[in-house]
Amino acid sequence: MDFWKGFKLLPSAWLLLVQLLILILSVFTAHSATFQEFTWSLGILALLIIAKVIRQTPIYTLLGLFFVVGALILSFLILLGYHSLTMQVSADIFHACAYFSAAYGLILYMFTDKYVTKDELFAAGAVFTLIVWAFAFLYNICQLIVPNSFSNPNYHGLQTWVDLLFISFSLQSATGLSDLMPVSPLARVLAMLQMFCGVMYLTLIVSRLVAMHYIRIRPNENKGIEKSSDE
Repeated sequence: MDFWKGFKLLPSAWLLLVQLLILILSVFTAHSATFQEFTWSLGILALLIIAKVIRQTPIYTLLGLFFVVGALILSFLILLGYHSLTMQVSADIFHACAYFSAAYGLILYMFTDKYVTKDELFAAGAVFTLIVWAFAFLYNICQLIVPNSFSNPNYHGLQTWVDLLFISFSLQSATGLSDLMPVSPLARVLAMLQMFCGVMYLTLIVSRLVAMHYIRIRPNENKGIEKSSDE
């Protein structure tokens, strides 16, 4: 019961933890089928937590849950061996929409409160990773429908999931460390959109949390000043 209460209070923290765990385990998935299945299970867990987050945020809609359920079903079919191009693209579309829906819901959740809470701090990190994952799915769709969308000096053909996450993290954080370059017009448009999202994330969301934290501690500082002046 205590675990479930903690989960209900901090769903954003659990979502962030699961995504970071998937990221770490991505090192082993390329060489082990067992790790691939375990990572797939964590991906399903992330989708279930996303469904929980969507239900707790102002964006609780049947559309958001529809994306989550669709991503779950299509991922299970791919695990069973249905690896057609249409199936893979459809699954990535549902995944991207589910992650974008959760990110948008968490943004509304952070902006509706007057004071910053512990879960909102975790939500800020979760929003960042949700957008990164969503764009990684979009990049995978791009390279599936437009061959040679990315140029990689170390690898030719379809880029691995780790490479797509790496370029997504690089563009989202504006560090520009990736050696993977978008080449096709569609890939470059997606890259520019993610750059814009990264700048807006830092400009709006982080500054909003700083302002909310300042508003929370400011009354306490004023009380301390008034008390010391009275003495």
